[in-house]
Amino acid sequence: MSIEVVTLDAEPAFAFGGRPPALTVEPGTVVELFTEDCFGGAVRTVDDLPSEVCEFPYLNPVTGPIAVAGAEPGDTVAVHFVDIRPARSWAVSSTFPHFGALTTTHTTAMLHPALEERVWLYDVDAARGICRFRARSAELEVELPLDPMHGTVGVAPAAGEVIMSITPGAHGGNMDTPELRAGTTAYFGVNVPGGLISIGDGHCRQGEGEVCGTAVETAMNTVVVVDLIKGGAPAWPRLESDGHVMSIGSARPLEDAFRISQHDLVGWTADLLGLDLLDAYQLVSQAGLAPAGNVVDTNYTMLAKLPKSVLTGASVYDGTHARLRAVAAEYLGRR
Repeated sequence: MSIEVVTLDAEPAFAFGGRPPALTVEPGTVVELFTEDCFGGAVRTVDDLPSEVCEFPYLNPVTGPIAVAGAEPGDTVAVHFVDIRPARSWAVSSTFPHFGALTTTHTTAMLHPALEERVWLYDVDAARGICRFRARSAELEVELPLDPMHGTVGVAPAAGEVIMSITPGAHGGNMDTPELRAGTTAYFGVNVPGGLISIGDGHCRQGEGEVCGTAVETAMNTVVVVDLIKGGAPAWPRLESDGHVMSIGSARPLEDAFRISQHDLVGWTADLLGLDLLDAYQLVSQAGLAPAGNVVDTNYTMLAKLPKSVLTGASVYDGTHARLRAVAAEYLGRR
């Protein structure tokens, strides 16, 4: 198998849309890239409070954009994550006074004080596959397994809109789902020529919901394969792993994010299996899962997840995921 491998070296950006491509590649190209952590590398110790060392609102940098040659509005671009590897031996997490699921926020006004701003420093041991949590107010230490992922990936929005990278939406963005790990393929509807894919917000691991507002944040060395499917643009981002298909919805309130994801999965299932909507609705209702992405960002993110075992005989995007898995295996076999 002949594969093209290129390296993307680009200045970080803080939005989707409004920028020309940093790189244009042919469909099926392997792209190697580096992503900075959500704090831009400025938070390095427990004494580095984000409010003091970061410049707001310039958080959550993304690397890109990558244009896929031939991609036009109405098409679908695929981003297959080949490898996501921590670039540092340390990572950080934090609480913010007005950010997170269990504190007063700017839109959830309360009379009680906001949470303390506090930073946790994690040791990252990639060879052992662990990151080490240390409590700030006790002697407790816990080794947690690495599960590297990207919180943020997407394309340029429609109608010339520019959306800050911290916000998830129909273009993708800061969806913060642990499902965006190596071995997963993400599908996005193309809104502008080239699609303009950007990636960032590497996490050593993250619990569903990203409840405190941050994961175990670190810089990443990441490898993806980007591809093009003519037509068939999904209204919302979709994911495919070896075992599941997933639809993503991002909105507020959380119920609407849930409904968007379930609505898309029901329609997708109906198309894949040739069912009417109510039969697909019934199947998804009984076999589906609903993992949370984030419940802290400017929009919340929910997933609707269906095992492929109930999609017997269906061809998901004409076998794109399996084909990109083969490209990934060829690349990894050469390293």
